Amino acid sequence: MKLLDQTVDDSVFAQHESEVRSYCRSWPTVFTRASGSWLTDQSGRQYLDFFAGAGSLNYGHNHPVMKSALLDYISEDGITHGLDMATVAKGRFIETFAEKILVPRGLDYKIQFPGPTGTNAVEAALKLARKVTGRESIISFTNAFHGMTLGSLSVTGNSMKRAGAGIPLVHATPMPFDNYFGGVVEDFAWFERVLDDSGSGLNRPAAVIVETVQGEGGVNVARAEWLRALSELCQRRDILLIVDDVQMGCGRTGEFFSFEAAGITPDIVTLSKSISGYGLPLALTLFKSDLDVWTPGEHNGTFRGNNPAFVTATRTLEHFWSDDSLTRDVHAKGQAIHDAFTGLCETYDGISTRGRGMVQGLVFDEPTAAGKVCASAFGAGLLAETSGPSDEVVKLLPPLTISHDDLDRGLAILADSVKEVIG
Repeated sequence: MKLLDQTVDDSVFAQHESEVRSYCRSWPTVFTRASGSWLTDQSGRQYLDFFAGAGSLNYGHNHPVMKSALLDYISEDGITHGLDMATVAKGRFIETFAEKILVPRGLDYKIQFPGPTGTNAVEAALKLARKVTGRESIISFTNAFHGMTLGSLSVTGNSMKRAGAGIPLVHATPMPFDNYFGGVVEDFAWFERVLDDSGSGLNRPAAVIVETVQGEGGVNVARAEWLRALSELCQRRDILLIVDDVQMGCGRTGEFFSFEAAGITPDIVTLSKSISGYGLPLALTLFKSDLDVWTPGEHNGTFRGNNPAFVTATRTLEHFWSDDSLTRDVHAKGQAIHDAFTGLCETYDGISTRGRGMVQGLVFDEPTAAGKVCASAFGAGLLAETSGPSDEVVKLLPPLTISHDDLDRGLAILADSVKEVIG
């Protein structure tokens, strides 16, 4: 019997898997197949996916274009594991990434493959910034999330995740994210003051790391003018600017990079999640050429050369990023989600909305309502997650390629769930 025709006793997970598991608690079923915007569990029930692998499946599940390229590569005995050896698969990806992404945007970035996950990319970015500048401190922002390894946790805001480190997380200083004080305090006023004050106790930072939209932090959107001001401040002070585009890159906000709309050019950029286009592990750390001060092997990882991911990533770039049609589609669908959420906010008290492109959040004054809405939606066949410091936000990350009919269907389920919980 084929693997996907077999069934699994769901008690095996509670019996043998660590208590650390999380998503399976919110969606208590055993999934077996997935295609496009839909997952199917072993009972045959289908679920519409507004989660998309936490942003790792921007192009949906098992997209036929990438699947065909991957199957061909595997059937021809293409290299799977290659460390940082030169392979045809990696070479074609680099060529295509430069042609489709870097050159059209005038970006002179070197490409580093630091390891297969987003936190690997962030760790490499932090290490490089410290090596280039000779400084230790990193400026991060309130409600930021950058990963679960120690360096990434040091620039992450969530207290529960930070506590899991078990040791002090040092050499990082949090600053208020855009609109943290509701417009009462002038942006960057305190930051600039302490940089100039020899009595402030602030170590001169190597870099600032920022998300243009804080997904895990609650879909907090930085204004373009705030990002431009931050970039200008870093330039004036000889501080490197790192943009963490792990979740918001690869078209999630419309353009390929989420910082494009602000018209800035970060010194370092981190990418992962949807860069492979197929859900296969892959991460990039991009940086300006003059920052490439690494010595051979100074930062490495056993799985930094995931060749099947290079294959699907290349086909993704060729298929989706040869013109601006996907960008225009993302903006249109993002507006549709925003309009639907605005309608809910006008209908019910105690909720608001915020977002960019196809990352949109529905914010509840009563934090527990968000989880109840997601639970109700799951019961009706829709996957959506919560985010924010109190899990007070229903965060939508549908596949960018979702059909308009499926998008409308999912939004209708969500509207019914909101009505059930607070209507």
